Amino acid sequence: MNKLMGRAKLLIVLVLILALGLSFFVGEYFLRSGQWILFPGSPHVYNAGNLGCGVVADRDGVLLLDIREQRQYAQNQLLRSSVMHWLGDRQGNISAPALSHYAPQIAGFDPVSGVYAYGGTGGEAKLTLSAQLQIAALEAMGEYKGTLAIYNYQTGEILCAVTTPTYDPDNMPDILGDTTGAYSGAFVNRFTQSAYTPGSIFKIVTAAAALEHIPDIQEQTFTCSGVLDYGNEDVTCEQAHGTLTFRQAFSRSCNCAFAQIADQLGGKVLEDYVQKFGVLNSVSFDGITTAAGKIQAAGQAPVSIAWSAIGQHMDLVNPCAYLRFVGAIANGGVTADPHIVSSIEVGLKQTYEARPGRGERIMAEQTAQILQDMLRCTVRDYYGDDSFPGLTVCAKSGTAEVGTGKKPNAMFTGFLADAEMPLAFIVCIEDGGYGRQTCVPVLLPVLQTCKQILSAS
Repeated sequence: MNKLMGRAKLLIVLVLILALGLSFFVGEYFLRSGQWILFPGSPHVYNAGNLGCGVVADRDGVLLLDIREQRQYAQNQLLRSSVMHWLGDRQGNISAPALSHYAPQIAGFDPVSGVYAYGGTGGEAKLTLSAQLQIAALEAMGEYKGTLAIYNYQTGEILCAVTTPTYDPDNMPDILGDTTGAYSGAFVNRFTQSAYTPGSIFKIVTAAAALEHIPDIQEQTFTCSGVLDYGNEDVTCEQAHGTLTFRQAFSRSCNCAFAQIADQLGGKVLEDYVQKFGVLNSVSFDGITTAAGKIQAAGQAPVSIAWSAIGQHMDLVNPCAYLRFVGAIANGGVTADPHIVSSIEVGLKQTYEARPGRGERIMAEQTAQILQDMLRCTVRDYYGDDSFPGLTVCAKSGTAEVGTGKKPNAMFTGFLADAEMPLAFIVCIEDGGYGRQTCVPVLLPVLQTCKQILSAS
């Protein structure tokens, strides 16, 4: 009897082990089968290392890439070049992380049916990008190096994000052998992978921190003689502005006034607000993680803190993250996380749809409203509304010094106050010189194209 009981117990143990093993296998299968089938190089899904099924279209259905057999790009050469940093090239020098991220949805994979779209038409991934805007932005950038991006600050849709220099993936130049520098950094998506010295566009961050931390900041006045002496080093302005209010100091981009504001904030408080506003954070969306920003203000000498508040010293910002911050100002202090993939369909089945949720509040609504007005006044009273005919623009320029003997980077960011066009923008032009003078002529035709598109829709 004891022998029989012992065998029964052993059998129960073996059955339990088998059940646990089977449960583990089933769990692993449902959790990881997509990774097993869809790993890069899988013959079921990839051709020569690239996703081998499906098509990619813009927000209006314009074909950008057909990857069912070989990589077939759009017929328009400018369009091919303008979207290459999102779709990748034939040689794999530029990756397409969003396509890889959504490989299961494009291939039509599920754990029960497997890769049910392989060998057929595959899926269609629709992007938030506008082909028309991409072309307009690439033409506007011309020979400049940098990035120009526009996104909807309410929904997070990236309508346009162009990186230059770029090239035609159907006619790749000899980039590695180029000695002119025309293709320097051509493999980098500057919108997501770069971090720039911001220059005076960073004064938006400092102004936001001052509004939330210094109770009487809007009643204060500041005196600018053109130089603010810190002993071993000075903070300088291009001219002596005289006595300025807080709003005037912002519109005229007075370095001396913002140095005095930095003295009141201190390095740690400035850094705390920079962190609160998410300016330095990496932004993750659609399998893409952007470069992080940088600031060193806490514990630094007063003159270094002053230059940090002005957007110099060790400051670095990523264009995508900064666009998100500026969009939050336009959106009443609440962020809208960016995204570039709108939806994916395989046959009649929708395998993915972007559902952007409400972002986080990074500043008080009152702070955002004051900044909206300050940015609007900067354009209306200082830059001139004639710079943007037919548009209600709120913006700030920056001229970012990047080293002795080097031409400054030109920066420009802001948003449209027109209700039917809830769009924020950023322009970063390397070696561009003065921010407003360089960036406005580049940005204007792209914004006008936006207005034409949205008016027609």
